[in-house]
Amino acid sequence: MQIQTTANEMVPATRITHAFALAKAQGRGALVPYFMCGYPSAEQSIKLALAAAEGGADVIELGMPFSDPLADGATIQHAGYLALQRGMTIKGCMEVARQVSAHTTTPLILMGYYNPLLAFGLERFCATARANGVCGLIIPDLPPEEADTLYALSQQHGLALIFLVPPTTPNERIERIVNLMLNGLGGFLYCVSLSGVTGSRAELPPHLRNFIERVHGYTKDRLPIAVGFGLSTPAHIREVTSYADGAVVGSALVNLIDQYGDTEEEQAPQIEAIRHYIQSLVQK
Repeated sequence: MQIQTTANEMVPATRITHAFALAKAQGRGALVPYFMCGYPSAEQSIKLALAAAEGGADVIELGMPFSDPLADGATIQHAGYLALQRGMTIKGCMEVARQVSAHTTTPLILMGYYNPLLAFGLERFCATARANGVCGLIIPDLPPEEADTLYALSQQHGLALIFLVPPTTPNERIERIVNLMLNGLGGFLYCVSLSGVTGSRAELPPHLRNFIERVHGYTKDRLPIAVGFGLSTPAHIREVTSYADGAVVGSALVNLIDQYGDTEEEQAPQIEAIRHYIQSLVQK
Protein backbone atom coordinates (compact mmCIF):
# COMPACT_ATOMS: atom_id res chain seq x y z
CA MET A 1 0.00 0.00 0.00
CA GLN A 2 1.52 3.29 -1.09
CA ILE A 3 0.53 6.44 0.80
CA GLN A 4 2.06 9.53 -0.72
CA THR A 5 3.37 11.91 1.95
CA THR A 6 6.16 14.41 2.19
CA ALA A 7 8.81 14.22 4.88
CA ASN A 8 6.93 16.72 7.05
CA GLU A 9 3.40 15.53 6.34
CA MET A 10 1.47 13.39 8.82
CA VAL A 11 -0.80 10.66 7.45
CA PRO A 12 -4.27 12.23 7.87
CA ALA A 13 -5.75 9.32 9.84
CA THR A 14 -3.06 9.53 12.49
CA ARG A 15 -4.03 13.13 13.21
CA ILE A 16 -7.29 11.80 14.68
CA THR A 17 -5.46 9.32 16.92
CA HIS A 18 -3.05 12.09 17.95
CA ALA A 19 -5.97 14.37 18.90
CA PHE A 20 -7.36 11.68 21.22
CA ALA A 21 -3.92 11.08 22.73
CA LEU A 22 -3.43 14.80 23.35
CA ALA A 23 -6.80 15.09 25.11
CA LYS A 24 -5.92 12.07 27.26
CA ALA A 25 -2.58 13.63 28.16
CA GLN A 26 -4.52 16.70 29.31
CA GLY A 27 -6.65 14.53 31.60
CA ARG A 28 -9.90 14.75 29.65
CA GLY A 29 -11.90 13.05 26.96
CA ALA A 30 -11.82 14.20 23.35
CA LEU A 31 -14.84 16.18 22.12
CA VAL A 32 -16.14 15.50 18.61
CA PRO A 33 -18.93 17.92 17.54
CA TYR A 34 -21.00 17.28 14.42
CA PHE A 35 -22.10 19.91 11.90
CA MET A 36 -24.19 19.40 8.78
CA CYS A 37 -22.49 20.80 5.70
CA GLY A 38 -24.74 23.45 4.21
CA TYR A 39 -26.83 24.01 7.34
CA PRO A 40 -28.04 26.62 7.91
CA SER A 41 -26.02 27.65 4.84
CA ALA A 42 -22.73 26.58 3.28
CA GLU A 43 -20.90 29.69 4.47
CA GLN A 44 -22.38 29.54 7.97
CA SER A 45 -21.60 25.84 8.40
CA ILE A 46 -17.94 26.70 7.77
CA LYS A 47 -18.03 29.47 10.37
CA LEU A 48 -19.77 27.23 12.91
CA ALA A 49 -17.19 24.46 12.50
CA LEU A 50 -14.39 26.98 12.95
CA ALA A 51 -16.12 28.36 16.05
CA ALA A 52 -16.18 24.82 17.46
CA ALA A 53 -12.45 24.47 16.78
CA GLU A 54 -11.83 27.77 18.54
CA GLY A 55 -13.97 26.55 21.44
CA GLY A 56 -11.71 23.55 21.95
CA ALA A 57 -13.15 20.74 19.82
CA ASP A 58 -10.60 17.98 19.31
CA VAL A 59 -12.04 16.50 16.11
CA ILE A 60 -14.87 17.87 13.93
CA GLU A 61 -17.39 15.68 12.14
CA LEU A 62 -18.90 17.18 8.97
CA GLY A 63 -22.17 15.63 7.86
CA MET A 64 -22.96 15.11 4.18
CA PRO A 65 -26.73 15.46 3.67
CA PHE A 66 -28.58 12.52 2.13
CA SER A 67 -32.22 11.98 1.21
CA ASP A 68 -32.56 8.71 3.18
CA PRO A 69 -30.45 9.06 6.35
CA LEU A 70 -31.35 5.85 8.19
CA ALA A 71 -29.22 6.46 11.30
CA ASP A 72 -30.32 10.06 11.83
CA GLY A 73 -33.10 11.22 14.10
CA ALA A 74 -35.57 13.97 13.29
CA THR A 75 -33.21 16.82 14.22
CA ILE A 76 -30.33 15.77 11.93
CA GLN A 77 -32.79 14.74 9.21
CA HIS A 78 -34.27 18.23 9.30
CA ALA A 79 -30.85 19.84 8.96
CA GLY A 80 -29.93 17.51 6.10
CA TYR A 81 -33.19 18.14 4.28
CA LEU A 82 -32.71 21.90 4.41
CA ALA A 83 -29.07 21.58 3.34
CA LEU A 84 -30.15 19.58 0.29
CA GLN A 85 -32.91 22.06 -0.47
CA ARG A 86 -30.32 24.84 -0.36
CA GLY A 87 -28.12 23.08 -2.89
CA MET A 88 -25.52 21.19 -0.85
CA THR A 89 -23.77 18.38 -2.74
CA ILE A 90 -20.78 16.09 -2.22
CA LYS A 91 -18.65 18.66 -4.05
CA GLY A 92 -20.07 21.33 -1.77
CA CYS A 93 -19.16 19.26 1.29
CA MET A 94 -15.62 18.96 0.01
CA GLU A 95 -15.48 22.73 -0.34
CA VAL A 96 -16.73 23.14 3.24
CA ALA A 97 -13.98 20.77 4.40
CA ARG A 98 -11.39 22.68 2.37
CA GLN A 99 -12.40 26.01 3.86
CA VAL A 100 -12.44 24.65 7.41
CA SER A 101 -9.12 22.82 7.10
CA ALA A 102 -7.51 25.96 5.67
CA HIS A 103 -8.15 27.81 8.94
CA THR A 104 -7.68 25.16 11.64
CA THR A 105 -5.50 22.15 12.39
CA THR A 106 -8.40 20.32 14.05
CA PRO A 107 -8.83 16.95 12.26
CA LEU A 108 -11.95 16.61 10.09
CA ILE A 109 -14.15 13.57 9.51
CA LEU A 110 -16.80 13.30 6.81
CA MET A 111 -19.93 11.41 7.86
CA GLY A 112 -22.37 10.30 5.18
CA TYR A 113 -24.15 7.44 3.47
CA TYR A 114 -22.79 4.99 0.93
CA ASN A 115 -24.96 5.66 -2.14
CA PRO A 116 -23.71 9.23 -2.72
CA LEU A 117 -20.13 7.96 -2.43
CA LEU A 118 -20.80 5.26 -5.03
CA ALA A 119 -22.34 7.84 -7.36
CA PHE A 120 -19.36 10.15 -6.87
CA GLY A 121 -16.89 7.28 -7.33
CA LEU A 122 -15.10 5.72 -4.35
CA GLU A 123 -11.58 6.32 -5.61
CA ARG A 124 -12.41 9.89 -6.59
CA PHE A 125 -14.15 10.47 -3.26
CA CYS A 126 -11.20 9.34 -1.15
CA ALA A 127 -8.70 11.28 -3.25
CA THR A 128 -10.82 14.43 -3.13
CA ALA A 129 -11.41 14.10 0.60
CA ARG A 130 -7.68 13.79 1.25
CA ALA A 131 -6.96 16.78 -0.99
CA ASN A 132 -9.46 18.91 0.94
CA GLY A 133 -8.09 18.26 4.41
CA VAL A 134 -10.26 15.32 5.52
CA CYS A 135 -8.69 12.76 7.89
CA GLY A 136 -11.41 10.12 8.21
CA LEU A 137 -14.78 8.78 7.11
CA ILE A 138 -17.87 7.50 8.91
CA ILE A 139 -20.37 5.62 6.71
CA PRO A 140 -23.14 4.36 9.02
CA ASP A 141 -24.94 2.20 6.45
CA LEU A 142 -21.78 0.38 5.32
CA PRO A 143 -21.19 -2.77 7.42
CA PRO A 144 -17.58 -3.92 7.79
CA GLU A 145 -18.43 -7.15 5.96
CA GLU A 146 -19.11 -5.11 2.81
CA ALA A 147 -16.48 -2.40 3.29
CA ASP A 148 -13.45 -4.05 1.69
CA THR A 149 -13.29 -1.72 -1.33
CA LEU A 150 -13.77 1.53 0.58
CA TYR A 151 -11.48 0.31 3.36
CA ALA A 152 -8.67 -0.37 0.89
CA LEU A 153 -9.14 2.97 -0.86
CA SER A 154 -9.36 4.93 2.37
CA GLN A 155 -6.13 3.34 3.58
CA GLN A 156 -4.47 4.04 0.24
CA HIS A 157 -5.27 7.72 0.66
CA GLY A 158 -4.32 7.86 4.33
CA LEU A 159 -7.88 8.16 5.68
CA ALA A 160 -9.36 6.42 8.72
CA LEU A 161 -12.53 4.42 8.05
CA ILE A 162 -14.41 4.57 11.34
CA PHE A 163 -17.05 1.95 12.14
CA LEU A 164 -20.09 2.26 14.42
CA VAL A 165 -20.67 -0.33 17.14
CA PRO A 166 -24.17 -0.41 18.70
CA PRO A 167 -24.89 -2.12 22.06
CA THR A 168 -26.51 -5.10 20.33
CA THR A 169 -23.28 -6.02 18.48
CA PRO A 170 -22.20 -9.63 19.20
CA ASN A 171 -18.79 -10.08 20.78
CA GLU A 172 -17.29 -11.78 17.73
CA ARG A 173 -18.33 -8.85 15.53
CA ILE A 174 -16.82 -6.33 17.97
CA GLU A 175 -13.58 -8.30 17.80
CA ARG A 176 -13.65 -8.27 14.00
CA ILE A 177 -14.24 -4.51 13.82
CA VAL A 178 -11.53 -3.77 16.39
CA ASN A 179 -9.00 -5.91 14.51
CA LEU A 180 -9.94 -4.24 11.23
CA MET A 181 -9.32 -0.79 12.70
CA LEU A 182 -6.13 -1.83 14.49
CA ASN A 183 -4.78 -2.96 11.14
CA GLY A 184 -5.64 0.45 9.70
CA LEU A 185 -3.92 3.80 9.96
CA GLY A 186 -5.69 5.42 12.91
CA GLY A 187 -9.00 6.82 14.05
CA PHE A 188 -11.31 5.67 16.83
CA LEU A 189 -14.08 3.19 17.46
CA TYR A 190 -17.49 4.90 17.45
CA CYS A 191 -19.71 3.26 20.07
CA VAL A 192 -23.39 4.08 19.73
CA SER A 193 -24.95 4.71 23.14
CA LEU A 194 -28.26 3.07 22.25
CA SER A 195 -30.02 1.05 19.59
CA GLY A 196 -31.87 3.60 17.49
CA VAL A 197 -31.28 6.91 15.76
CA THR A 198 -29.50 10.11 16.75
CA GLY A 199 -31.16 12.73 18.94
CA SER A 200 -30.66 14.59 22.22
CA ARG A 201 -31.88 12.82 25.33
CA ALA A 202 -32.23 13.87 28.97
CA GLU A 203 -30.51 10.79 30.40
CA LEU A 204 -27.93 8.33 29.17
CA PRO A 205 -28.86 4.63 28.93
CA PRO A 206 -28.17 2.71 32.17
CA HIS A 207 -26.37 -0.06 30.26
CA LEU A 208 -23.85 2.27 28.63
CA ARG A 209 -20.94 1.82 31.03
CA ASN A 210 -21.19 -1.97 30.87
CA PHE A 211 -21.31 -1.82 27.08
CA ILE A 212 -18.16 0.31 26.88
CA GLU A 213 -16.40 -1.99 29.34
CA ARG A 214 -17.31 -4.92 27.10
CA VAL A 215 -15.78 -3.15 24.10
CA HIS A 216 -12.69 -2.25 26.16
CA GLY A 217 -12.14 -5.97 26.59
CA TYR A 218 -11.33 -6.10 22.88
CA THR A 219 -9.58 -2.76 22.32
CA LYS A 220 -7.42 -3.09 25.46
CA ASP A 221 -6.54 0.61 25.18
CA ARG A 222 -4.99 0.06 21.74
CA LEU A 223 -7.77 2.01 20.02
CA PRO A 224 -9.63 5.11 21.29
CA ILE A 225 -13.34 4.69 21.98
CA ALA A 226 -15.79 7.55 21.46
CA VAL A 227 -19.47 7.47 22.41
CA GLY A 228 -22.22 9.20 20.45
CA PHE A 229 -26.02 9.42 20.02
CA GLY A 230 -27.99 11.27 22.69
CA LEU A 231 -25.22 13.29 24.38
CA SER A 232 -26.01 16.96 24.96
CA THR A 233 -24.92 18.29 28.37
CA PRO A 234 -21.62 18.81 30.22
CA ALA A 235 -22.82 16.15 32.68
CA HIS A 236 -23.24 13.68 29.81
CA ILE A 237 -19.72 14.41 28.60
CA ARG A 238 -18.25 14.04 32.11
CA GLU A 239 -19.99 10.72 32.62
CA VAL A 240 -19.12 9.24 29.24
CA THR A 241 -15.49 10.33 29.30
CA SER A 242 -15.03 8.76 32.73
CA TYR A 243 -15.04 5.37 30.96
CA ALA A 244 -14.54 6.23 27.26
CA ASP A 245 -11.90 8.25 25.44
CA GLY A 246 -14.22 10.73 23.74
CA ALA A 247 -17.75 11.95 23.13
CA VAL A 248 -19.64 12.91 19.96
CA VAL A 249 -22.29 15.65 20.10
CA GLY A 250 -24.59 16.31 17.14
CA SER A 251 -28.32 16.88 17.57
CA ALA A 252 -27.81 19.26 20.49
CA LEU A 253 -25.73 21.49 18.22
CA VAL A 254 -28.41 21.50 15.54
CA ASN A 255 -30.99 22.39 18.19
CA LEU A 256 -28.82 25.29 19.32
CA ILE A 257 -28.36 26.50 15.74
CA ASP A 258 -32.15 26.30 15.28
CA GLN A 259 -32.67 28.81 18.07
CA TYR A 260 -31.32 31.48 15.73
CA GLY A 261 -32.64 32.63 12.40
CA ASP A 262 -31.00 32.94 9.01
CA THR A 263 -30.63 36.71 8.86
CA GLU A 264 -27.21 38.33 8.79
CA GLU A 265 -27.87 39.96 12.16
CA GLU A 266 -28.45 36.56 13.77
CA GLN A 267 -25.38 34.81 12.35
CA ALA A 268 -22.80 36.33 14.70
CA PRO A 269 -24.77 35.46 17.89
CA GLN A 270 -25.25 31.93 16.50
CA ILE A 271 -21.51 31.50 16.02
CA GLU A 272 -20.79 32.84 19.49
CA ALA A 273 -23.39 30.51 21.03
CA ILE A 274 -21.73 27.50 19.40
CA ARG A 275 -18.29 28.58 20.60
CA HIS A 276 -19.50 29.00 24.19
CA TYR A 277 -21.41 25.71 24.12
CA ILE A 278 -18.33 23.80 22.93
CA GLN A 279 -16.26 25.48 25.64
CA SER A 280 -18.80 24.30 28.24
CA LEU A 281 -18.44 20.71 27.00
CA VAL A 282 -14.66 20.53 26.84
CA GLN A 283 -13.46 18.95 30.07
CA LYS A 284 -10.05 20.16 31.24
